[in-house]
Amino acid sequence: MILMDIQMPIMNGYEATKTIRQLHNSELANVPIIAMTANAFDDDRRQALNIGMNAHISNPIDVDKMLKTIWKVIQDCKEN
Repeated sequence: MILMDIQMPIMNGYEATKTIRQLHNSELANVPIIAMTANAFDDDRRQALNIGMNAHISNPIDVDKMLKTIWKVIQDCKEN
């Protein structure tokens, strides 16, 4: 699982996610990715999901919400 910061130097989290999703190794390409960002608007959440991330968590981090989100992503991956 990757907890992906959106605002990074050189390659932002969206670009990094696109690159990961295009890997030839399907196990690596399908690693769960959760966006972790200060961008908390609905459009930001939609963009993260549309780009191929599995979930979105906004800062400041709420540990309980983060753990619930991680658990949900794990459960979703087991079902697929």
